[in-house]
Amino acid sequence: MTASPASPAQVPTNDPWLRGNYTDVPAAGRAVLHALDLAIEDIRKWTEGLSDAEAHAQPLGLTPIAFHLRHLARSTDRLLTYAEGNQLSSGQLDALKAEESGEEPLAELLAGLEEAFRSSAARVRVLAAADLDTPRGIGRKQLPTTLGGAMIHAADHAQRHTGQVVTTAKVLRAMRNR
Repeated sequence: MTASPASPAQVPTNDPWLRGNYTDVPAAGRAVLHALDLAIEDIRKWTEGLSDAEAHAQPLGLTPIAFHLRHLARSTDRLLTYAEGNQLSSGQLDALKAEESGEEPLAELLAGLEEAFRSSAARVRVLAAADLDTPRGIGRKQLPTTLGGAMIHAADHAQRHTGQVVTTAKVLRAMRNR
C-alpha cells in the first residue's frame, strides 16, 4: 500500500488505479490493493477535522464512523482469512463481537485501520498469485465462494463502508453549520 497522506492536500489527484503502481501484482490483486488505497485516502480526507466525539456520534441515527473504522479493519482480516482457506480464530471471533463498542480516539482508529490495511496488502500480494478459482468456504456454514471471490469482496466491502464513513462525515459537518 502507499503511505497514507497526512492531509487531503497531499492526496494525489487521480485515483489509485490510475497511478500505475502495483504492476508486480496480478490484475485482480492489484484492484484489491487500489480499493484499499482509495478507502484509506477517502476516509482520511473526510474524517480530517472531526472530533473524537463526532467519530462516535450517531447523527440522524446513522452508524458511528468509529464502528465503520473498527469493522473495516477486522472484516478485511476475516475475509482474507477465508480467502487463505482458514477458519476464524477465537481472537477474530472475540474482536467481531466487540466491533460495536469502544471509545477509542479517532486518531487511534485511523492508525489501526491503516495498520490492518498494510497487513492486508501483504496478504493480498500472496493471494493474487494463487489460482483465484480455488474453492473456499465462508463461515461455519462454509458458504461457497472462491479465493478470488473472497479477496474481491474485501475490496467491495471496504468501498461500501468507506461510503458510509463519507456520508456520516458529511452529515456531521452539515449539522455543525445549523
